[in-house]
Amino acid sequence: MMLHPELVRAARTAPAPLLRATALLAAVTSAHAVQAVLLAVALADIARDRTDRLPALLGAVAGVLLLRAFLTWWQRLAAADAGALIRTTLRDELLVRLGGLGPAHGDAARTGALRATVVDGVEGVNTYLSRYLPQLAVVCLLTPVLLVCVAVVHAGAAVVLAAAVTLALLVPRLWDRALAARGREHWDGYEDLAADYLEALQQMSALRATGAVRRKREALEDRSRRLHRATVAKLRVSLVDTALTDLAVQAGTLGAVLLACASAATGRSTGAEPYLLLMLASECFRPLRDLSREWHAGYVGVSAADGIRTLRTARPAVPDTGTRAPSWSSPPAVSFTGVRFGHPGADRPALDGVDFECPAGRTTALVGPSGAGKSTLLELLQRHHDPDAGAVLIDGVDVRELSLSALRRSVAVVSQDVYLFAAPIADNLRLADPDATDGRLVAACRDAGIHDEIVALPDGYATVLGERGATLSGGQRQRLALARALLCDTPVLVLDEATSAVDERREHQITEALRRVARGRTCLIVAHRLAAVRHADRIVVLDGGRVDAVGDHRALVGAGGTYAALATADLSPRGAR
Repeated sequence: MMLHPELVRAARTAPAPLLRATALLAAVTSAHAVQAVLLAVALADIARDRTDRLPALLGAVAGVLLLRAFLTWWQRLAAADAGALIRTTLRDELLVRLGGLGPAHGDAARTGALRATVVDGVEGVNTYLSRYLPQLAVVCLLTPVLLVCVAVVHAGAAVVLAAAVTLALLVPRLWDRALAARGREHWDGYEDLAADYLEALQQMSALRATGAVRRKREALEDRSRRLHRATVAKLRVSLVDTALTDLAVQAGTLGAVLLACASAATGRSTGAEPYLLLMLASECFRPLRDLSREWHAGYVGVSAADGIRTLRTARPAVPDTGTRAPSWSSPPAVSFTGVRFGHPGADRPALDGVDFECPAGRTTALVGPSGAGKSTLLELLQRHHDPDAGAVLIDGVDVRELSLSALRRSVAVVSQDVYLFAAPIADNLRLADPDATDGRLVAACRDAGIHDEIVALPDGYATVLGERGATLSGGQRQRLALARALLCDTPVLVLDEATSAVDERREHQITEALRRVARGRTCLIVAHRLAAVRHADRIVVLDGGRVDAVGDHRALVGAGGTYAALATADLSPRGAR
């Protein structure tokens, strides 16, 4: 009878279908009881050699059987409808929550563990709520009614059965705490194993290249053994629960049988009473036996409930408290004013008093050695974090005053890690704008310099890509991501190391594409190789979390310092890098 608060909350998402499934299940249980009464009367008539109404009784039994079959079919459909609604609603809620948590949560959580919670955990909740919960309601509602019916036939038997039912329900609760602990241990092990397997599959090429396949297999085998031990430990406790329930059921049934036999032997009961007592005693325990079965079917939902609650109640790194949603009629300027930010646990701030402006409608490049704070600045612009001091402004408006949805509509990002789905190229592009016409797709791809290569593919824009865009080259993926960003039609375009995974020729293609698409937009580019930013209107050099210099390429090279050192390293032979 374990009721997790998270599961009770989830049940409120589909009250009508659950009530319908419960009512139909109660009707099925009632049909079993009516069938038992009819059979008891028929057996009594046979024992007394009265067969005049036997055909009518057997016909009634057949009718109840047909009715019960129909009710069972209808109930299962209702339970499936309730489960589908709960499953869809809960998964949608969790996915919306994941989308709102932002990259900070995604970086901390393992993808495989999240998949296990959203897929397998929700499936378990569906089973628990659509099957176990209605059965629990039937036990609580109909079992007392059946006990009253037994009391009408034999008061002593009703007392024995009531005691057995009470023990079957309450004694196993002594093990609930131990079962909950074992369940959490089992689910944690399941999430870890799911995460390990997903990572192994995603990184199989790296495992092969490093000769680590065997070692990874051994690690997975060890993780599987630990999950097996956790599963067995959970089953031990769960089987104690089942054994106690079965013991109470068998003891109660035996007590009722003995009382029925004693009544018949002493002549205290006559006619159909012994048969009614035997049949109704069995029906009193039928809901409990079914409850035990559904409990084991839906226990995964109880195990996953804590993980689902953790994900559902997780809070984003930054609260969506902004209310402004401006519409930029022209490209806005982007300013960083006195920005200071430190990552938790870091010895020194990643940014310390950063001040500079990205002019409206111009291209500004951020360069500097690794760890200078370039990507951190872009994260603050996208509000993945908020600065500890200072402000990030778009056209003079603090990004903290903007709603996150308005900020997302204002800034499009192309990062070095491009994700493309196993879907047609056109569908991947329309992630940015589901209503984009074919003409807009072509225009964006022309601007990004990828159109000619797309039409050269066997199915053109209908070509289905491999997972993560594996069927394309690194440069093609980057330019496709750039085209997708252009379809967002945002006034600010950010490229974070968008050319890091391509060779010099592809880098030149992407750079030329950037020069075309930058017109009419405020662009921020982060790059390690200076060839990708020479064309920028303004170059901001960062070093140690501070602004080291600001200017164009020619002026910065002439001034020496950090940028000149980077330029010298950039021009050195490839083998020296």
